[in-house]
Amino acid sequence: MTADLIGLVTDTFGDLVGRDPEGVWSAPGRVNLIGEHTDYNAGLCLPIALPQRTYVAAGARSDGRLRVTSITPGRRPSHAEVALTEISREHPGSWGGYVAGVLWALLAEGYAVGGLDLVLTSAVPVGAGLSSSAALTCSVAAAASDVYRLGLLDTDEGRRVLIAATIRAENEIAGAPTGGMDQTAALLSRPGHALRLDFRSGEVTPVPVDLSSAGMVLLVCDTRASHALNDGQYAERRSSCERAAATLGVPSLRELSVADLPRVERELDQVDARRVRHVVTEIHRVDACIQSLRDGDMEEAGRLFVASHESLRDDYEVSCAELDAVVEEAVAAGAPGARMTGGGFGGSAIALVPVDEVDVVTSAIETRFSREGWNEPHCFTATPGSAAYRDV
Repeated sequence: MTADLIGLVTDTFGDLVGRDPEGVWSAPGRVNLIGEHTDYNAGLCLPIALPQRTYVAAGARSDGRLRVTSITPGRRPSHAEVALTEISREHPGSWGGYVAGVLWALLAEGYAVGGLDLVLTSAVPVGAGLSSSAALTCSVAAAASDVYRLGLLDTDEGRRVLIAATIRAENEIAGAPTGGMDQTAALLSRPGHALRLDFRSGEVTPVPVDLSSAGMVLLVCDTRASHALNDGQYAERRSSCERAAATLGVPSLRELSVADLPRVERELDQVDARRVRHVVTEIHRVDACIQSLRDGDMEEAGRLFVASHESLRDDYEVSCAELDAVVEEAVAAGAPGARMTGGGFGGSAIALVPVDEVDVVTSAIETRFSREGWNEPHCFTATPGSAAYRDV
C-alpha cells in the first residue's frame, strides 16, 4: 500500500509538472486513546499515530504560486491554485485552504518558503475523525521545510514550529478551530508509543503501548457518519469552555479539580456546567488510563473508555447514534471498553478487544449498522505508528 501510494503521487507529479518531484513526504492520521476536547482547555490527552498516512510529492516553483492536485483512486483529481500573496480564508478555499494555510503560516513567521507544486493522496479516511486534516497539513509542512531547506524536521524544536504553523493553517485559513493535539501527534509520535500531551506545560511524554502482551488489540471503527469540525458545533463547545473559565476566574479549565465541581454547578448554567464536568473528569481519566496500560489492567482501561464515552455523550453532547451503537455492540460482544474518538458529531470509535474476539466484535457492529439501515462501517486494528517524515 505504502509503495503504491508513493508511486502514485510520484508518477502523477511527473505527468502534471513535467519533471520528477524533489521528494515525497508523509504524515499520519491519529487515534486519541483518551482525553477528548481537553487540548484547548490546557488539559491532557493520549493520542497515537495511525499507520495510515497522507503522501505528498513536492517540488519548488519560482513564480510564488502554489499549485496542488489531490488524487483519490477511482475519482477525478481535484485541483487548487493560488498565489502565496493572495492566500486568505476565501482563497483558494475548501480543502485547498488547509494546504495553502501552511505556507501562509510559515511566511507569517518569517520563514523563507516559496511556491510549490504538490500532488497528494491519502490512506487516512476523510471525515472519520481520524485527523485527515492534520495528516494533510503536516505532510505539506514537512515537504515545505525540506524543499526550502528550513531544517524543521530535524529536531523536536523545529517540529514544534511546524506544529504551530499547521495549527494556524487550520484555525485561521481553513476555518477549523483545533486545539493542537492532532498536529502534535502527527509530528512528534513514535512507533509503539502513545503521547501524553500536556497542553498547559507543553510537555510531551512518550507512553509505551503494548496491548498484544495483554492479548488485546485496538479496534478502530469508522462509522462513516457525517463528521465536520468547521460547522460551528466544535467552535460552540470551545466557546462554552472559555466562557466558563472566565466566569470561574481561572485561566483555563485545567486549573479545576473534581472537588471544584459542586462550585461549578452552583455558578454556571446547566449547559456550561456539563461541559466543564466533562473536561475536568476527562483530564483525570487520562493519567488513570496511562496507569492502567502500564499495569496491563485492560479491564480498568476499558472502564475508563466507557466512562469517557458516556461523558462525551451526555455532558459534552458530541456523540451520535452510530458512535453509541459501536460502543454498545463492542462491549456486549466482549470488549472491556469502547469510546468515541476525535471531535465527535460522527466519525470513529475505538474499542479494546481480545485478539481472538476481533471478528466477533466486528460482526456485531456490522450487523447492528445493517439492521439500522446506516452506512456500512469500516473496522480495522491499529498499532502506534510514526510521525511525519520524508519517504523518498
